[in-house]
Parts: sequence; structure tokens; C-alpha cells
Amino acid sequence: MNDELVQRIKNNPKYQELVKKRNGFALKLSIFVLVMFYAFILTIAFDPAVLGIKTGEGVMTVAFPVAAAIIIIGFITTLIYVKRANGEFEDLTNEVKADVKDLL
Repeated sequence: MNDELVQRIKNNPKYQELVKKRNGFALKLSIFVLVMFYAFILTIAFDPAVLGIKTGEGVMTVAFPVAAAIIIIGFITTLIYVKRANGEFEDLTNEVKADVKDLL
């Protein structure tokens, strides 16, 4: 890549909007997932009896559905990011490419 192309991309307002939106969204999703995981780990560390409560007459405790929910929510947050990346973020990327097409 030549320096002129790099500078033109960096100075493009659509590129700056893309970086701002993408980084903000990724940060929010990351914080959400990390808080969820750490809350689970801290519960195990400081009050394991909460997760040891039986859910019925069988052997299953509260820990299993909570852990399963955490894994499922992790997948859902990934799907949310991918959907937005393939939609809004991809559109902005294509607009930036179109703006600098003459230098390619």
C-alpha cells in the first residue's frame, strides 16, 4: 500500500465512522460477556452454595442451567456482532472502498 492511499483512507469520514461504531459496539459486547463470565466465577468462588441448590428431586443443580445459559448467550452475542458486521459495517467498508477506488 502506498502512503497516499493509507492517508486518504484514514482521513475519510466514513472510515472514521466505521472505526468508531465498530470499536464501540465490540467494546460493549465484550464488557457484557466478561461481566457475565466473571459474575459466574465470582459466585463459584464466594458463594458456591447458591449454584449447588437442587432444581428438583434429581441430581441437577442450578449451576448447570446457568452455565448453559452463559454459553448460549456467548454464541448469541457472537451472532449479533457477525450480523452487524456483515450489514452496517460491511456497507461502510464498501463506501470507503468506493471513495478511494481511483488510487487502487
